[in-house]
Amino acid sequence: MNPGQAALGGFIHDLRASELPAAVMHQARRCLLDLIGVAAAGTGTGMSRILRDHAHELSGHARIASRLMFDGRSVGASHAALVNAGTIDSLDGHDGHRQTKGHAGAAILPAVLAFIDQTTGQTVEEMLTALVIGYEIALRAGLALHRTAADYHSSGAWNAIGAAAVGARLLGLGHDATLDALGIAEFSAPRGPMMRSIAHPTMVKDSTAWGAEAGVSAAFLASRGFTGAPAELLTNAPEARDLGSRWLITEQYFKPYPVCRWAHPAIQAAQTLIGEGLGGPATDNIASVEVITFDAATRLHTTAPTTTEQAQYSLPFSLAAAIVHGNVKAEHVLTPQDQNAVLELAAKVRLTASPAITNDFPALRRARVVISYKDGRVQSTPLTQADGDPEAPLADPALTAKYRANTSALGHERSISIADLVFSSQDEDTSALTDLLMAPVGPASAAAAAS
Repeated sequence: MNPGQAALGGFIHDLRASELPAAVMHQARRCLLDLIGVAAAGTGTGMSRILRDHAHELSGHARIASRLMFDGRSVGASHAALVNAGTIDSLDGHDGHRQTKGHAGAAILPAVLAFIDQTTGQTVEEMLTALVIGYEIALRAGLALHRTAADYHSSGAWNAIGAAAVGARLLGLGHDATLDALGIAEFSAPRGPMMRSIAHPTMVKDSTAWGAEAGVSAAFLASRGFTGAPAELLTNAPEARDLGSRWLITEQYFKPYPVCRWAHPAIQAAQTLIGEGLGGPATDNIASVEVITFDAATRLHTTAPTTTEQAQYSLPFSLAAAIVHGNVKAEHVLTPQDQNAVLELAAKVRLTASPAITNDFPALRRARVVISYKDGRVQSTPLTQADGDPEAPLADPALTAKYRANTSALGHERSISIADLVFSSQDEDTSALTDLLMAPVGPASAAAAAS
């Protein structure tokens, strides 16, 4: 075993919660709360319903099982990771990382749950430590992949490796088996072409569901002696040399709106105009809207989305929703075909790529909005970078308000209880939290869970 491999295995297995800086542990709690909220809201999507029924039919009541979030049914652990990751990914409101241009947490939390649900002896503190390990490994694999690969791959291509690291930790694998798990995950992770998914939005999304499943399966296979070649994205990679000293989880952004992050600068820019009286009946007088932004954001060009996936990857629709409603909420993207005023305005939106703004991407993601009115008036915004990045983070009250909105269907008491456990628990067993996360929502879900 070379020094790089030894350091990698040592980080995965030897890291203790007491060694984590307070800011890192607090960020882990923030990530956990945000992912839970997005998962709760995501159960209302068609993508989540299809995945949950699919997993139950294929692997319901498996011997090594985990429950489906906010559903209650038990399925094979790797299928549970697939479904829970897909449920989070189905509503594009989860945290992400600018330089990887993707998402770690949407796969890492489902991986953690796949190994700790319906088990005893794990504390919330250990759950959070495993979450941190998964983020740190996944994000470094993502950075290495972007450095070494010509194409822009989906998040599943690299967050699978973080999911495998979580499994190695929670299964207590030896160092050799740990390296096998990472290698199996890297080899089997879905290297999906991300820009194709953006050009043609469907339920494959960011391939995170399959990344989570691949990572969880890799850890279970390694525990049985299945071998894998070294994970080249991490073995001796420069990105892995600062494990334990630089905490990439603190560089996560959080989304105020449940749409692609690339649309957020334009949405926030429009908010400044809304404050000046734009919105409501005033939108009838709009002749055109121009968004000047980075090239990748102009690929979010669908103007008349008919599905949730198309709406989340549509800058014109997202911006129009912000102007018409003053905000972008889950309800807007769940039924875009019913948003007549939004669709009418979205048809007037033009996207323009700026070479200067593009040159700063992905470190900076900015946009300027110009609105022309039928009466000849023109309103223009400054060049805007969206809130939620590490330099302008969403404060805890704002993040909690987002969580409360996403978990409204759970009822006040259950929503508050989950948040209290996330932010306050330490030595408590995880079962109180996981029971709240897995219990069905509403009578229909309860009946399905009992079947």
